[in-house]
Amino acid sequence: MSNALLEIDPIDLQFPFELKKQISCSLYLANKTDNYVAFKVKTTNPKKYCVRPNTGVVLPRSSSEVLVTMQAQKEAPADMQCKDKFLLQCVVATPGVTPKDVTPEMFSKEAGNRVEETKLRVVYVDPPQPPSPVHEGSEEGSSPRASVSDNGNNNNASDFTAAPRFSVDRLEPQDNPSEARALITRLTEEKNSAVQLNNRLQQELEQLKRGSNRSQSGGGIPFMYVLLVGLIGLILGYIMKRT
Repeated sequence: MSNALLEIDPIDLQFPFELKKQISCSLYLANKTDNYVAFKVKTTNPKKYCVRPNTGVVLPRSSSEVLVTMQAQKEAPADMQCKDKFLLQCVVATPGVTPKDVTPEMFSKEAGNRVEETKLRVVYVDPPQPPSPVHEGSEEGSSPRASVSDNGNNNNASDFTAAPRFSVDRLEPQDNPSEARALITRLTEEKNSAVQLNNRLQQELEQLKRGSNRSQSGGGIPFMYVLLVGLIGLILGYIMKRT
């Protein structure tokens, strides 16, 4: 579907309906003109949906995506039909305009603005089914997707309300036990390696001490002995920090 300013895809907002689950649908706006086009999205049921962005600007010869999110529903509608509708309004804007510059007055017909309007329906469709491991034959008996009729009602622009800008998605924390186990394993291996190295150095230090006692009659401390003691101290400090 298209109007004089924007090409709109899809013509219906299709939501794979599931109870107690937020569902999103993308709306793509393509500007095939050489003008800056400002748009605004309104709906007949603003408490049920949120739109990001609900206003914006499509640059010349470019496109924009609008994400429409339906809040989680506690009950399924009768016959899986929905009477909600959306209204997309768009106008030619001043060159260089930004989304922050878009105001409600730009879409006022009373002010003499030429506003293009496109109505979009909401359609509930069956959610995607996981592939079955067993071939179940033809799908001729499957029920068709639910559709929505206008029921003879023609909504005026005054019936629509600006869609909410922000979503109320709640992100639950997600644990990643595999990464945690890998980190613990790596730290344990490093600690074990450091302990084994420390044990070897201790053994070599004992051998040096015994050799020094046999070869020296004085009470001086060999330089290699002092060096090994310092190295053992560094290793022990490293182990303490890692654990």
